[in-house]
Amino acid sequence: MDLQQPYLIGDCLIHIFTFLTEEDLISASSVCKDWHEAAETPWLWRRMCLQRWTFYNFSVFRSEQVNHSWKRYFLRRCHLEDKMTKGRSGGYTCKSLRGHTGRVVGLVYLQGNADQRPDLWNSSATVCSASADGTVRAWNIQNGDLLWCSPVQSPLTAIITVEQHEAVITADSTGLIKTWQGQTGQEVASFNAGSPHCTLLQYNINNSWFLSVGTSQGSVCTLADTALTIKSRVMVCDTFKVNTLLVSPDKKWITAGTKDNDDLSPKVIYTESVTSPTEDEDPLCQSVPVTGCQAAVFIPTQPARLAIIHHNQRPNNKALTVFDVSIKKTKYKSEIQVQQVESFPLTLNTRSSHFLLEAKDSNCLVLAAGQELMVYSLKGALVASFKDHTRPITSICVDTFRVVTASQDLSLRVLTWRNDRDHCLSLESRYHLLGGSHTMSRGFTHVICDYSSIVASAEGNDGKDVLKVYSFTS
Repeated sequence: MDLQQPYLIGDCLIHIFTFLTEEDLISASSVCKDWHEAAETPWLWRRMCLQRWTFYNFSVFRSEQVNHSWKRYFLRRCHLEDKMTKGRSGGYTCKSLRGHTGRVVGLVYLQGNADQRPDLWNSSATVCSASADGTVRAWNIQNGDLLWCSPVQSPLTAIITVEQHEAVITADSTGLIKTWQGQTGQEVASFNAGSPHCTLLQYNINNSWFLSVGTSQGSVCTLADTALTIKSRVMVCDTFKVNTLLVSPDKKWITAGTKDNDDLSPKVIYTESVTSPTEDEDPLCQSVPVTGCQAAVFIPTQPARLAIIHHNQRPNNKALTVFDVSIKKTKYKSEIQVQQVESFPLTLNTRSSHFLLEAKDSNCLVLAAGQELMVYSLKGALVASFKDHTRPITSICVDTFRVVTASQDLSLRVLTWRNDRDHCLSLESRYHLLGGSHTMSRGFTHVICDYSSIVASAEGNDGKDVLKVYSFTS
């Protein structure tokens, strides 16, 4: 007998098993010893993991300890996703976090459970909340503990996070911007922007840390590193507050504009010109050829593809236009090019001026207007539409697995991504998560998600907002 025959049989079985589903593979492993050994091959389960999920940080799986747990990871993550898809009682826990004595103005994950982590079900997430009561609070959302609370200052208006540095940044009603150490709540630095309204945007370029601040006077101020050293200031929309502020995936462009004037155009700013300015040149910026910006988002899979909801030719009509932003450099000058890719009118059943716009992959836009949630392709096809809420949607969260909407009706709606028959990405509405009684709360105002939890703020009737935490475990 050929001594290689057992190995050949094993290799053939492994190849055949690549055509099986996980359920069939588990069944096959109980047939006999040879089939069990073949079905337990780590390569098979690794292959199924990579086929089902995209790992943006694959290096975390390269250790020998993790390499032998592909099957365990696959089965536990499938079980977790099944719970998050169905939302049945017992599949998650709900906690109420109290302590703020004012309105919550923003929520951020200081440390979240990313979907590519091999221990995502064992990790402990930390959420920071900012409030009009003048405090920042950090919470361990798994056990509901308050980790730290900042000293009271003027009412806070905004909060963002800097995950790489485990820090949070806040702005208050006097324009005072502060950075806080995420683990201890220690104040690191401050800068006074002199503006009662500040929109915050943090980004990294070549391992350097920057913060752009949109002010109520219409300017964008750029600061460097956690010491908040000022680098530049550029006027975007004179006398109107900057409340649209985004950075492109390639970090080469900032989009800034106002939603408060229908005649003004948003602008794109070349980040190099504001983060590394020269004395003899003004920052490089260009108006986008639309007016009345209502919402904007960069497409995450493209270097600098920008989608904008704006006023159409008629007063109450809206359109969505997509642009590619690039720069043309010659020996003597640099010129910004804003090229239209697509444009289509929006058919909306609401007169609401509050629009929320997010993007998924390269060809999927998620739009919330009034009580309605819509999914559009970049060419303007309405892929799906949902009216799951009885009152307006106030916040949406979009990730690789689901979309969560928060509403004034004091409920969250969970929808999950799916591929339809034409292999187009769409959404399927799943279930509601309720926030309690309207005798205590007016509705949800903000919602954020990591892979295994959802956190939302409920506006209290007594002026004291409460955080609701929904945690899913495998």
